[in-house]
This record gives sequence, structure tokens and C-alpha cells, in this order.
Amino acid sequence: MLIIDPRSPVPPYEQLRQQLVAQMNSGELAPGTRLPAVRRLASDLGLAPNTVARTYRELEAAGFVHTAGRNGTVVALPNDGPDTVQQASTLADTYVRAMRGLGIGPEAMVSYVRRSLAELAPG
Repeated sequence: MLIIDPRSPVPPYEQLRQQLVAQMNSGELAPGTRLPAVRRLASDLGLAPNTVARTYRELEAAGFVHTAGRNGTVVALPNDGPDTVQQASTLADTYVRAMRGLGIGPEAMVSYVRRSLAELAPG
């Protein structure tokens, strides 16, 4: 379920992007899954279509999705190539900017990452 908090200091397109990436990373959105059409998702979330379109463009630029013409926007297959480093760097940059926007300092950022790693570690 996608939820946009209009009171958050994180812009709506970034909230949506973060949630979609999290769903892709968790496997909830598997490779090959078609994302909702821009207008439909915008309507469902109470956002402007341009906001959702921006999110999809950023996801595509980072290699998380690809546009398949009339088939819409589809979750991409995992990438083991050189783009992986670029994607990881982009995600790290996005994380740091979002956390700074929340007023969270570097030590706390690392603490959140460690907590997530511990919670998501296979076991």
C-alpha cells in the first residue's frame, strides 16, 4: 500500500519513489510487474499526474523500471552489471538528502541503516 503524507518535508514524488523502491527490494513488486498507469496512480493517491510521472522517470533513470510502450511501466530485472554501482550511489545520495531534510545527522543515519540491515538480514 502506498501512502503519501502531505505534511512530510519529503516531496511527494520522493515519498512515492522510496516506497516503490522498498517494495521492489522486498520482492513485493517482482521483476516484470506492471506498475499502475500514471493517471490512475495519481488519482488513487491524490497527486498530480506530473508528480507520478516524475517518480517513474527517476525510477527508470536509476534502472528500477523500464517503459514498455503500450505495456506501461514494468519493474526491471535485477542488474548485475556496471549500473549497479551507479544505482547504489544514487540510492545512497537520495537517502542522505531525505534524512537531512528530516533534520537527521550522519550518526543517526548510519544507525537507521544498521537497524534496517539487522531487521532485513536473512535468518
